[in-house]
Parts: sequence; C-alpha cells; structure tokens
Amino acid sequence: MSTENEGTAAPKPPAAPSVPPAPASETQDAAPAPAVGEPVTQPLPPTPAPGTEPTQQIPPAQAPPAYGQAPAQAPEAYGQGPAPAAHGAEGWPPPPPTVPAYGAGGHGGGVWGAPLTADGAPAPKPKGRGGLIAAVLVAALLAGGIGGSVGYWAAERSNNGTGSTTISAANTPKDIKREAGSIAGLAAGALPSVVTIEASAGDGEGGTGTGFVYDQQGHILTNNHVVASAANGGKLFATFSDGKRYDAEVVGRAQGYDVAVLKLKTPPAGLKPLPLGDSDKVAVGDSTIAIGAPFGLSNTVTTGIVSAKNRPVASGDGSGSKNSYMSALQTDASINPGNSGGPLLDGRGAVIGINSAIQSAGNGGFGGGQAGSIGLGFAIPINQAKNVAESLIKTGKPVYPVISVSVDLQAKSEGAKISEQGAAASELVDPNGPAGKAGLKPGDVITEFGGKPVDSGPTLISMIWTYKPGDTVKLTYLRGGKPTTVDITLGSRVGDK
Repeated sequence: MSTENEGTAAPKPPAAPSVPPAPASETQDAAPAPAVGEPVTQPLPPTPAPGTEPTQQIPPAQAPPAYGQAPAQAPEAYGQGPAPAAHGAEGWPPPPPTVPAYGAGGHGGGVWGAPLTADGAPAPKPKGRGGLIAAVLVAALLAGGIGGSVGYWAAERSNNGTGSTTISAANTPKDIKREAGSIAGLAAGALPSVVTIEASAGDGEGGTGTGFVYDQQGHILTNNHVVASAANGGKLFATFSDGKRYDAEVVGRAQGYDVAVLKLKTPPAGLKPLPLGDSDKVAVGDSTIAIGAPFGLSNTVTTGIVSAKNRPVASGDGSGSKNSYMSALQTDASINPGNSGGPLLDGRGAVIGINSAIQSAGNGGFGGGQAGSIGLGFAIPINQAKNVAESLIKTGKPVYPVISVSVDLQAKSEGAKISEQGAAASELVDPNGPAGKAGLKPGDVITEFGGKPVDSGPTLISMIWTYKPGDTVKLTYLRGGKPTTVDITLGSRVGDK
C-alpha cells in the first residue's frame, strides 16, 4: 500500500526501490504499481477494486495565517447560517411597522381603548375579531407585567440572601484532579517531550512537522520527509510546548524507512525522553494517542485505536522518486499535515509508532487544497524506527536488510515476482546474494516471507525491512506452480541510493 505524506495526494503511486537487482547486496528502486493488498491514495471516485489503492506521504504543513489575520474566505461557524438580510431585503426580522404595534390610532385610540363619545360615555365595544385581538393584547401585556414583577421580586429576594432560585452543585471540588492514566494525564506527561519542527530550505521553502525527544543528549526522532528540505544547507528549529525554540541539525536520514534523527545544538538540561513501547505486542483495538502540529497547530492531541497491524505501506512524497516502505500500524486517530514525525502513544503513554502517512479521499479541503484525515493514518512501528535511529546516531547512515533480487513491481501475480528481463540474470538475482545462495532464480514468485503471505513487491520489501541484516528467515516461492520453502540469511546495504 502506498500512502500520503500528510498532505497533497500524489498523481500516481510512488516509485519503490525493489529488493535490489544489483550485484553485491543492493536493492533497486522502481516505481511501485498497485497490487493486491496495496491501497493507494487516489481521489476516490471511481472506487478501485479492494486492495489495489496507492497512498502518499504526509507533507509538512504550510504555515497558517498570522494570528488575528482572517483567511481569504472564512468558513461559517458551526451551526451558524448566513447573516440575516437587512430590513427591506426580504430577510428576517421583517421591517418595523410604520405605526406602533399597539394600534394605528396613536396612544389611547384604536386597540388600546375605545374613544369616548361626545357625552363622555365610552363608545360601543367593537364586535367580532377586533375585540378579541384587543383582549389578547391586553392579556399578553398583563402577563408580561406580571412576569416582570415576579422576576423583580425574585431578584430582590436573591439579593437579600433568601429564596434564591438557582441551585448550586453540591460538593463541587475546588481543584479538578485527573488521573495520571487518563488521556488528559498522559497528554500532559508527553507534551513537554514533543517538539514542533520548522524546516526551511535555502530558497525559503519549507514546512512544519513534529518530533519527540529520543534521549537526554538532545536527539530528536522524526520523519525524513519532515527535514529533507533543510538537509542540505537549510535551517531547522525545534520548539517545545513551553514555547522555547532551539536550533537543530540533521544527524542522519533514512529515506527508505522515512526516519531521521536531529540533534539540538544547545540542548537544555533536564530533557525527558518519551518511553518507548513494544510495537510487536500491540493489538488491534488498543487505544492510541497522536500528538503533533496539524496544519501548524502545535501541541494538538487526538485519540483513536489501532485499526490494523502489519499494513504494507509504500509512501511517496508526490514526486515519484523518493519512496519509503513500512509494515505499518494503522490508526483512526486524526492525523493531518504537520503530524508527520510525531509520536503515536499507547494507552500507557509509551511510543508505539511514528506518525508518517495518511490515505486521503482527495485533494480538496482545508489548508490550500492539502488533504486531511479520513481516519486512515499509518505509523512506522517503533521497534523498526528504534533500530534505524541507533544506526543513524552511531554512523549517520541507514543500514537495510536485503535479499539481493530485483522484483517486478508491474507483475500481476499472487506474490512478488522476481524480474525476468531488463537486466542480466546475474543482476536480477545476485548469485552471491542471499536469494541466489538459497537457489532462487528470475521468474520465481515469492509467496511467503517469515511465515506471512506476500501479495506484491512492495509488501515483500516492507516485510524484509522489519528484520535486521544477518537474520535468518523462511521464504516460500513458486516455480512452475510448485512451492518450495528455504531458509534465507539476510544481507545488508549501507546508505540510500
């Protein structure tokens, strides 16, 4: 599945580095094609067949309008209709009558009272509806007068301290205390360790994302696509929830994993790293809390559940050339542009993932056409992100596990098919690589990896990258319709291509 970098939907599925076709142990980039089990973010109508949709990464949010500056076209407030039309414009309320409502004949005439005759006697009472209307008006005025008197009497009694008509809630606590394990308590504990990241390139372009404190030395964990624009000569700033802002620099980036590590140039004392959970032990239905800066709105907290596990996601930045793969945690916690790189917490407040991508229904909506949440968000499992972060901190470069084959991403097969053309056989399957040593050949279709079904090339890549170089994994492939299972020891590739 491919995803959207919290923002603009990609015009096509992002390209995906295949499991490399090269000699030595390198994966090969190729444009991913929609495959069974691989959702893709495209405008919904018409709806594609189940399991064939691509997605796209969530780009950093553009800065919102300055405080106090109205947008070009402000939306109507919730539940608030258009402003009433002016009097005389066929709106409500209607224009006032040309004479007072209490009668057309002036005070003392018409409805208010019958005029006197020449001898001073009252005129005959009006008959029919006129009299009834007068009576109703008088009754209404009397009722209004009585109501006013009663209200005044109640207010007087209240001011005197007796007979109050208001009821106070009994035993109202002076201080509202929230449990440490409540959402409010967990958010209060996590927010001081979450930062809003501002990245700007040399040409002034950039955006806003999120990160969180990884250790007391000042390392910040985030997404690669949040900081990519500032990686070469740009500027990076990290702002904490208390408003304090610090200069930061890139320690290392892993484009394929979409993980990056920053370091505060002058880290403050007393940094509190967020506790890391175990993403392998997460269960569907577990509570989740996402913290970030959607559309630049820092320190935003949203909640949901784990909607799915091991969701194969191929996410791109919209250019079709920079792609990432993950076996993602899916959540329905609201994630939008600017949430990228922020922590996804479990019900204990431990980080179980890095919010990285969303699937979007289309381009329209808030924020200059940027896509927004429809309840399909994806996070990089923290177990994988932690391994990548440790490598970046130690060496500044990512290390990828590989099987050294080239996968045909356009193949319509129930699995990941090893390419049969486009290069020499030795480049399609490195004879000295892990797959070659295990006996795989061009044209074989890999159907299982680590005991889990494989339905496409991107799925295979996302599965491989959940392991470490040197791990031994069972792999099942088809050749001529006959299944064969072998043990394969994963090789390694250092750095992005």
